[in-house]
Amino acid sequence: MNPNLDLSAPRRFSRILVTRADRLGDLVLSTPVFSSLRRAFPNARIACLTFLENREAVEGNPFLDEVILYEKKGSEKGIAGNLFFASRLARKKFDLVIHLHATRRMHFVSWLAGIPVRIGWRRKCAWALTHSFEDIKKEGKKHEAQYNFDLLKPLGVCVPDTLETFFPLSEKARLSFEMLADHLDLRRDKPWMVLNPSASCPSKIWPPERFGDLVEKISEKYDFRFIAIGTRKDRPRVEKLKSRTRTAVYDLSGKLTLGMLGILLKDSALLISNDSGPVHIASAVGTPVVSIFGRNQPGLSPARWGPLSGDSRIVWKDVGCPKCLAHNCQIHFLCLDAVSVEDVLQAARELLTRRLALR
Repeated sequence: MNPNLDLSAPRRFSRILVTRADRLGDLVLSTPVFSSLRRAFPNARIACLTFLENREAVEGNPFLDEVILYEKKGSEKGIAGNLFFASRLARKKFDLVIHLHATRRMHFVSWLAGIPVRIGWRRKCAWALTHSFEDIKKEGKKHEAQYNFDLLKPLGVCVPDTLETFFPLSEKARLSFEMLADHLDLRRDKPWMVLNPSASCPSKIWPPERFGDLVEKISEKYDFRFIAIGTRKDRPRVEKLKSRTRTAVYDLSGKLTLGMLGILLKDSALLISNDSGPVHIASAVGTPVVSIFGRNQPGLSPARWGPLSGDSRIVWKDVGCPKCLAHNCQIHFLCLDAVSVEDVLQAARELLTRRLALR
């Protein structure tokens, strides 16, 4: 850390880079930073650096001038790839970089690129930062979107009164989705309900069979078209879901781009999902969400990772584990098993009743 750089001194940054090289949901939760930086530095050129696979989550964001894509597993992996990427960043002449997620590669590359002011968390090659701050996010005392602003305080940028995320909805994505819907005969004669039985970690995955039981229960009172989402690898879970219900469920796993997913969620009445990226996309586009959680470790809990939208419900059971081992759980994810179909059904009913009352 360079003590000669005082961020509290009056200065105007003209080229600002924000990096978020991790999961999709984390990137969506970082979008309030973009709008706040734009208000604080209206004339600056603001860029976001993220993974290639996340590009549709930020391309078209009105608060960004540029999206820089990083291929961690492609042409920019390894020492030679990092050197090439650093030279690419150097040519853009950023005078400030804010690393919202600590990674050795991002810290090292921004140092190699010679960006004068480098802000981030004090971990993973923190020596490459000019301004580092203790990473206390594992305490889970506030939301991830709020923790992001701890790095912006030295710039005079505070947490806004309302944290609003953003997900771009492009006309290209809409046309692509409509073509797919026509191909699959996904009709709009009923409202759509989206189900996400997948997640990035076993400690986040409510049994897909219970999603199927849930569809049966919902169908007893409501008339929806049910749509399941996920990646191509998630199709076995969707099949388990479908095997537990007589109601038709459209399987769109592996068939949607991120942009198309945003369109689907925007046009849907409700998303019921494990703790995963689609939760935050739905919140960003204004769709009600029921988010199912398991883990009780403070840094992994709903207090830090829950949907930001007020039009949401969290279903979570604390089963009293003294320490959460997450994916290394030794008691077969009892926390997820404790979440009943009736628990999720009640949360869905509350949101549907509220939504119908507002019409």
